[in-house]
Amino acid sequence: MQGVAQGRQDAPSLPFIILICGVATIGGFLFGFDSGVINGTVTGLQQAFNSDTAGTGFNVASMLLGCAVGAFFAGRLADRWGRKTLLLISAVFFVVSAWGSGIAASSPEFVFYRILGGLAVGAASVMSPAYISEIAPAAIRGRLITINQIAIISGLFTAFVSNYWLANTAGSAINEWWMGYNAWRWMFWIEIAPATLFFLALLLIPESPRYLVLSKQTSRATEVLRKLYGEDAVAGKLESIRQSVASDHRPRMSDLLEATGEKVGKIRKIVWVGIGLAVFQQLVGINVVFYYGAVLWQAVGFSESDALMINIISGGVSIAACLITMALIDKIGRKPLLLVGSIGMAATLGLVAFAFANSTVDANGSLQLSQNMGLLALIAANAYVFFFNGSWGPAMWTMLGEMFPNQMRGSGLAVSGLAQWVANFAITMTFPIMLVGIGLAGAYGIYTLFALLSVAFVLYMVHETKGLELEQMKG
Repeated sequence: MQGVAQGRQDAPSLPFIILICGVATIGGFLFGFDSGVINGTVTGLQQAFNSDTAGTGFNVASMLLGCAVGAFFAGRLADRWGRKTLLLISAVFFVVSAWGSGIAASSPEFVFYRILGGLAVGAASVMSPAYISEIAPAAIRGRLITINQIAIISGLFTAFVSNYWLANTAGSAINEWWMGYNAWRWMFWIEIAPATLFFLALLLIPESPRYLVLSKQTSRATEVLRKLYGEDAVAGKLESIRQSVASDHRPRMSDLLEATGEKVGKIRKIVWVGIGLAVFQQLVGINVVFYYGAVLWQAVGFSESDALMINIISGGVSIAACLITMALIDKIGRKPLLLVGSIGMAATLGLVAFAFANSTVDANGSLQLSQNMGLLALIAANAYVFFFNGSWGPAMWTMLGEMFPNQMRGSGLAVSGLAQWVANFAITMTFPIMLVGIGLAGAYGIYTLFALLSVAFVLYMVHETKGLELEQMKG
């Protein structure tokens, strides 16, 4: 009996691991909520700040500038201060941004608070999956990181439901709802509650043991590893982590460069793979659906209420796709999911572009879809969302969180995260311009092309990471 008890004590503490990974995914939830809440506020922002098309595009996309900066510096600062510390800072920024975005009286003030929120989103986007990857056992790492993507989509879904409820209750997003404030302002303030919960919950979880080894806090690392994996695993884990990091210096940006061989000084191939994964995830246009969904569907004749309801449906489809991915990612691997997702997105985006190409223009200059084309656009758009969230949505963040060796994880995430948010900003800023210039069909035709290119990228550049310990990742 004593041997059985000892065996149980030394086994990985899965409930504890799942619990602390669950706390980290609240960062993903806030990432999703903060990204999706803008969807229902566009009309209110236009009226409140009297902004034109370009101004509205910048109000929507301004957060993404903060995201790029937050993602880049979070990876570097996390190597200095710790993963948990960066998540705590992001939680504070989430609270301040949610309050300030709702209270803003001018466009510059609004942009300031949205950029502050962007810093939080950028930090959470790379630190939540990185923290989970450094805590989770290799056998279930993909599933646990996929929970973070489910949290992101749940945040988006919650924002869509909240926006829909507030707009319907007030009669419109621009109408007053409570205490003399417009409904669109309350859409931002809803976020204060989960952001506060995130901060308080983070106080209760441990620091990443791999960061503790990197920062030479061996006694703390030993304590955390003992709680996570049991006494018998501590010595082996500590030694493997030590062997995977340089003994002569702390992590630094120069670790991203080749140090030996004929290519000394050149950027390592794995860095380009990380950048490619990050950029392609955005170039297929997914955030046009999440940021501009209400505007998009109203542009082809749907009412504000119907457009917001379509967003809710898309959110539900996204969650269903992520649940399927969670069941498959540690069984069939990351690369097959990415490949199927790329092919599926290319096909469905092509159908959306075809539907929009067959729209007509009414007397007011607005696009109108026939019943058949409207149905095709709705089905294809939701199928596209399904393929994205069943593949590139979770698998990209899973791979970025685990593919870099311990020594360069922070730096690799910094560069890849920066690339991801710069691409996100470019797609978000250019959509309103393309809507006026080449129309919806042209815009979705471009996203289709990038989906096709991503097929070749996955086939020739991406290597499988399923089942590998983080110490086995090669640079």
